[in-house]
Amino acid sequence: MSSRMELVCPAGTPATLRAAVQAGADAVYCGFRDETNARNFPGLNFSPREMADGIRFAHDHGAKVLVAINTFARAGGTDPWRRACDTAGECGADAVIAADIAVLDHMAGEHPRTRLHLSVQAAAATPEAIGFYARTFGVRRVVLPRVLSVQEIAALNRAIEVETEAFVFGGLCVMVEGRCHLSSYATGKSPNLNGVCSPPEAVSYVEDADGTTARLSGFAIDRYAPGEPAGYPTLCKGRFKAGGRTGYLFEDPVSLNAGSMIVALRAAGVTALKIEGRQRGKGYVTEVVHAFRRAVDAAECGGDPVEIDGILASLSEGGRQTTGAYRKIWR
Repeated sequence: MSSRMELVCPAGTPATLRAAVQAGADAVYCGFRDETNARNFPGLNFSPREMADGIRFAHDHGAKVLVAINTFARAGGTDPWRRACDTAGECGADAVIAADIAVLDHMAGEHPRTRLHLSVQAAAATPEAIGFYARTFGVRRVVLPRVLSVQEIAALNRAIEVETEAFVFGGLCVMVEGRCHLSSYATGKSPNLNGVCSPPEAVSYVEDADGTTARLSGFAIDRYAPGEPAGYPTLCKGRFKAGGRTGYLFEDPVSLNAGSMIVALRAAGVTALKIEGRQRGKGYVTEVVHAFRRAVDAAECGGDPVEIDGILASLSEGGRQTTGAYRKIWR
């Protein structure tokens, strides 16, 4: 394992891939333009030609490309996932990020020279689960669910022989990844199977004299006063009435920012730090990657910590940030 932490950054389009690399990413992760990846939104992702071009660009600038094929293959319809695996291998991807056993098996058997990273969608957070994937498919790295404290990550790293990758910025999910079905109840599409949570075609905003109502498949998810910024309607971050009170029943709209935890995560044995946001644009990617590049470099050389919370507040959901489960104050 390298002693230098790797900064893994999102790339939803060829333009953001170039922006992430130029801003200092050690690696970028991206997916194909279909339901084989968990950010299957219109206008995002890569054609096979764009993927090959992006990989060449990254390699020319000393960066790696990790291809996310991280949804679960559909029984009786696995061809799109097989094609994605084969194309990633042919394009020269440095690694494939996968969760489905069929995808992992195909990659291990047909493309053994391509590294396998276990997606957070697999929700593997125990030595036994991680050991199974490592022994069976040769997985080299596991992306950790965002439900572990730093202490739990340190204990896990002492018990496993593969690299670990931890999220440090971006969306924060209330569920253990890979086990969320909330969106499918309203829209009929699951992020784990179709690669999209709250698909855009199901989203609408209705304005009246009292403000704006955000709806998902016709269901009211939130209401905003006139002039109040309206968030993207997802069921887990909607406001609901329960017990006579109205509030965020599942999760507040807030972003993960673990910039203050970089030194602790390094000490816990984390190999790579992951920024979330493949659906975001070039400006977001450039600013976030620049900030974390400075913070990671400072941590690696033992310098004073770089304060980035204030810099990134405007890019956080609802303008609010949290260290999530990394610092479990309730335990």
